[in-house]
Amino acid sequence: MRVTNSDLTKISKYISLILRHKPEVIGIQLDANGWANVEALLAGIGRKYPIDFEVLEEIVRTDNKERYSFNEDKTKIRANQGHSIQVDVELSVTEPPEILYHGTAERFSASIEAKGLLPQYRLYVHLSPDTATAEKVGRRHGKPVIYLVNAGQMQQDGYTFLLSANGVWLTKMVPAQYLKRLGK
Repeated sequence: MRVTNSDLTKISKYISLILRHKPEVIGIQLDANGWANVEALLAGIGRKYPIDFEVLEEIVRTDNKERYSFNEDKTKIRANQGHSIQVDVELSVTEPPEILYHGTAERFSASIEAKGLLPQYRLYVHLSPDTATAEKVGRRHGKPVIYLVNAGQMQQDGYTFLLSANGVWLTKMVPAQYLKRLGK
């Protein structure tokens, strides 16, 4: 099946919506660990977009954010992180580096500086290992602002961190005292 790069992007965004937030849109269910049956996913997506297993494999393989993973025999697929629905993607608690970063839009900075980082509609706050990634994330939402996160101190104070398969650090929240706005 031949699809354009534009189609791949649209289909990937649709898959993200399904596997992270709304599997019911195509009438499927995720298991407790966020896995979806590949055949059911393809059938559901196929009602809206042209897709077959090769297209799905290409989306998983070429996604620059490595959003998706297959199980070993490629009969199941899931999003690596970013869920708003309750799933356990089987990540282990991991010791973070001393410093992590969070990129966001400037319009959110007053709330962040008052309340800290909250997961909003997601299960976790997403943190980046470097400023370049954080800036790229922040730029998606407007004029970027980058916060340095004192992850080492947070861990010493009892907060836990998870590391997703694609290198995104996850934690339940980041209180304001562990944040420092960069460039201000």
